[in-house]
Amino acid sequence: MQNDLPLAAIDLGSNSFRLEIGRHAHGQIQRTEYLKETVRLGNGLDAERQLTAEAMQRGWDCLARFGERIAGFDKTQVRAVATQTLREARNRDDFLARGSELLGFPIDVIPGREEARLIYLGVAHLLPQSNERRLVVDIGGRSTEVILGQAYRSEQVESYRLGSVSWSMNYFPDGQFSAVAFERAEIAAKAVLDEAAVNYPRHRWDVAYGSSGTIGAVAHVLTAAGWPDGSITREGLAWLRERLIKAPSMERLRLEGLKDDRRAVIGGGLSVLSAVFDLLDIREMQAAQGALRQGALYDLLNREQTETDVRSTTVGLLARKFAVDHAQAHRVATVATQLLRQLDLGAVENQRSARKLGWAAQLHEIGCQIGHSSYHRHGAYILDHADAPGFSVAELHRLSQLVLGHRGRLKKLDPAPQDPAFWSQILCLRLAVILCHARRDPVIQDLALTLDPNHHTLRCPAHWTRSFPQSAHLLREEVMAWQKMPWGFSLAMA
Repeated sequence: MQNDLPLAAIDLGSNSFRLEIGRHAHGQIQRTEYLKETVRLGNGLDAERQLTAEAMQRGWDCLARFGERIAGFDKTQVRAVATQTLREARNRDDFLARGSELLGFPIDVIPGREEARLIYLGVAHLLPQSNERRLVVDIGGRSTEVILGQAYRSEQVESYRLGSVSWSMNYFPDGQFSAVAFERAEIAAKAVLDEAAVNYPRHRWDVAYGSSGTIGAVAHVLTAAGWPDGSITREGLAWLRERLIKAPSMERLRLEGLKDDRRAVIGGGLSVLSAVFDLLDIREMQAAQGALRQGALYDLLNREQTETDVRSTTVGLLARKFAVDHAQAHRVATVATQLLRQLDLGAVENQRSARKLGWAAQLHEIGCQIGHSSYHRHGAYILDHADAPGFSVAELHRLSQLVLGHRGRLKKLDPAPQDPAFWSQILCLRLAVILCHARRDPVIQDLALTLDPNHHTLRCPAHWTRSFPQSAHLLREEVMAWQKMPWGFSLAMA
């Protein structure tokens, strides 16, 4: 990615939406603008896990303002990620469709462990480089991420379903603070975080860092009260808890350094942070500058380079984990991408589509480890439910649909994607599987694939058809599979 190019990351959190704009220079990103709006999307999630109309409208209004600011950016320059509230919301598709339209760019709902990976990436890039072993904690509105890592590499990541918004709603619903409420909130938090005590023991890390809203707010209050700058200790947490209890309500709370947008969620956030300190035996935590949005920016840089794209690494790990036939996977990927590159999808779109098609080809037999019958369905299920660093929920689902559709009837792709590039990808994958059916390298240099609006044609010379009658037969059957589909396929055999 060229130097001095502006990049933007949008973090759709449960409490706040944030827009970070920076400029890329020699692998580093310098902030040029930062916007934050308190949307409280998480407060609008009802008992049925439906976002209220009011909450969605608050989010849409904010995204419209962000969209105006980044109008004119290319899609390679923008990454928008959504977290726990939209992971939970049953009507998230309604919100995302309108929100993406207003923002002008697609919004990725990312899994909890992917959120944790990006948080660590953001924290690490804004810390001095060292070999220290780091524990990073991020308490969001409805989820808490805990990560172990060293340098830029996260080694263990986890996301837990508790946060400042949800715990404030559950244990401080009227903004009333009491010793009993804090005790209940901390006990409940420890019940959720209990396994973290085993997975993140004290001997595995050297320094603890805290990221994002709750921890930043606590650090600001403690610093304003005379505690060491950016440092959070057990004594500081106990002092702050007593200040809240003495208030004893949100409206009467007066604390220097506490911003108004944090007032409603400070009780829940503090109780979760106290539970984390106790469970992980933390004596002191440093407030970090980096967070999810910076991680999304640096990940955006890596995504544009095949050799640094973590998704490529993830695909390779999945292929090895499920004992995929590497030679056949490579063979199918090579043929599929060669066919795709014959189509005029545009240089940038062709490159991206080819990369994603290559991933699907590498994983198209991933389900064979479960059973050969319907292995494409097993593979799709695995991908829809896998922990796959680098991938958003939507990206994984699209990959699963390519694997599901690489053989058999196309009608099973329901609802069928309307993206023309998807149908080009899936046809090329199906053709590659046919051409490699004998599990050896096929002769394809004389084959030509073309695309007219909504219709693909594969041209096969007569000598090729005579030399490979079985492949020709399978291709004729493939024509039948595309009948009555909105995107057609035909053969031109001399």
